[in-house]
Amino acid sequence: MATHSGSNRAGGGAPAPRPPEKVRNVALVGRAGAGKTTLAEALLVAAGALPRGGRVEEGTTCLDTEEVEVRLQHSVSLHAATVEHAGHRVTLLDTPGALDFIGELRAALRAADAALVVVSAVAGVDAATVQLWDECVAAGLPRAVVVTQVDRPRADVPAVVRSCRERLGAGVHPLHVLGADGELSSLLEPLPGDPERDRLRAELIEGVIAESEDETLMDRYLAGEPIQVADLVADLETAVARGDFHPVLVTAPPTGLGVAELLDLLVSAFPSPLERPCPAVTRPDGRPAGHLACDPAGPLVAEVVRTTTDPYLGRISLVRVFSGTLRPDVPVHVCGAGSGHGWGEQHPDHDADERVGGLASVLGSVLRPVAECPAGDLCAVARLASAETGDTLSDPGDPLVVPPWPLPDPQLPVAVEAASRSDEDRLAGALARLVVEDPAVRVERRPDTGQLLLWCVGDAHAEVLLDRLRGRYGVAVQTPPVQVPMVETLAGPATVTGRHVKQSGGHGQYAVVVLEGRPGPAGSGVTFSQRVVGGAVPSQFHGSVEKGVRAQAARGVSRGRPLVDVEVVLVDGKAHSVDSSDAAFSAAGALALRELAAAAGTRVLEPWCAVEVTVPAEHVGPVLGDLAGRRARVTGSVADPAREETTVHAEVPERELIEYPRALRSVSHGTGRFTRRRLGHEPAPAAVVADLQPA
Repeated sequence: MATHSGSNRAGGGAPAPRPPEKVRNVALVGRAGAGKTTLAEALLVAAGALPRGGRVEEGTTCLDTEEVEVRLQHSVSLHAATVEHAGHRVTLLDTPGALDFIGELRAALRAADAALVVVSAVAGVDAATVQLWDECVAAGLPRAVVVTQVDRPRADVPAVVRSCRERLGAGVHPLHVLGADGELSSLLEPLPGDPERDRLRAELIEGVIAESEDETLMDRYLAGEPIQVADLVADLETAVARGDFHPVLVTAPPTGLGVAELLDLLVSAFPSPLERPCPAVTRPDGRPAGHLACDPAGPLVAEVVRTTTDPYLGRISLVRVFSGTLRPDVPVHVCGAGSGHGWGEQHPDHDADERVGGLASVLGSVLRPVAECPAGDLCAVARLASAETGDTLSDPGDPLVVPPWPLPDPQLPVAVEAASRSDEDRLAGALARLVVEDPAVRVERRPDTGQLLLWCVGDAHAEVLLDRLRGRYGVAVQTPPVQVPMVETLAGPATVTGRHVKQSGGHGQYAVVVLEGRPGPAGSGVTFSQRVVGGAVPSQFHGSVEKGVRAQAARGVSRGRPLVDVEVVLVDGKAHSVDSSDAAFSAAGALALRELAAAAGTRVLEPWCAVEVTVPAEHVGPVLGDLAGRRARVTGSVADPAREETTVHAEVPERELIEYPRALRSVSHGTGRFTRRRLGHEPAPAAVVADLQPA
């Protein structure tokens, strides 16, 4: 959110703070390419915040200012812009359209009080749009539909509106009609003489009255009285706020068609923060803390919905205030969303008191100082050193926690390593900042392979993370192939003798052990027992033998692959009254295990995972075909008729899942998702073993 000095920026200060009833927070939601950023740019121009709109193709928009966004020509992060219109503060939250960035969308839905679902008049409603709509439903957010790009060739507004009603629900009602002359006609206006328009207006009025439950207006309508615009606007706002009525608006942002009407509708017919329930709050120890209300005089509760790092200003937090009033230069309690609050080990618990720096109203990358941020509003807070995305800010004397929104489970591993020693020194710090800014990424150092893995939601997510490492943080990284750790077990039973005998002056080393070994049950690891008779191996050395066996199994007996699922029994041996020691018997145990592997032979085992793949019903066939090519065992499927989705349950070798997120995206046209959990190890086929030999 660093200050940007592009030529399309407007001067002037920030809009003045407003009471909650004069605030509107609206998320722009839609698939990539639907025109969300272009629409936001047009709304900012219509509100007088910009002298003219920038263009996505030229990289001159107010919102998409990251280098990667300019290069890719679409949003990859949540961006905000607050403007003044008709005495209201309107904050637009522009969200990425790619499903890889669903975490950014969910952050915006937490901060917003309503959503504009943007649909292209050319591309229409696809499965990705339905998924994004479902995200808004899950967040309980009131929704309207904005049809954009109506000025383009092949635009078909009536067909898109019909598709919206079919795929998004019966509560979808057009609010505008686009005439043959390209002019908009509002269905709120009574203009008799067009039967089709009259039918659509009647459906709109009936939908508004039914959802708002205005019996007086219903009686007037049934009595045949004329219904004027003023009669409908208040009920329209109630209908939208209740969440089951979804007006459809028509716009062409480059020409300004419908933009002013949309801006007017945001302040007249969209819910304020007072009409939305505040999220639940708890004490830091998990105890409930009662009901929270959107009251500027109430206890302070605010949430960090996005974190960025500016090279000059440091860490900047975009904050939604749910209760109370946030002011500069006052202490706040920062409570982290860690393992005790919902986001697991990647974001450990942290509780700290800090002093708020300056507050600013945001206009894309421009920060405009404000004196305070009351309940219902959003602002940027500078220099909160410990605050991360998802953290709660509250009064130090009454600390509270807002449980964070659910994050997507990243399933695409990308191995990263520093290109040089100097890059290695900077890599750890850069990764730490990545995790602070984007909680959807997970960083893991695998002990079995030693690789450093970035777990990403998908290809686009991985591309952006690597771009930020190399560009924003100046760390040169390489991406070697991801290694899947293989293990080994004994191929059969054997009995061997391990001798560790050395004499080099003074006390020598003497230990002889006889071990029996055999394959053990799957998942049993290494089991050790003894059946020594007559004290051939003194009891004080039994533990040393076991220690040597386990250490050697962990190191591996062939190509560094650990030995697992084996049963080892100490049956005999010899000791020396002077030269035997713990170290000698530990070494003999390790040697005997190597001899066991040589005598019995080993089998390579590969890890398997249980996966659940959820796709629209029409993509089940391609998904099953792709899984079959990955040596998967399909164990069942469950259909969800309400969502027209099917979840396929299967067991798949982990080796086959490295590239699976990319394959699933291809076969499901970007609509599939999956989760995995580790099952255990199974023997690897000869072809897989042969492929491993050069390693």
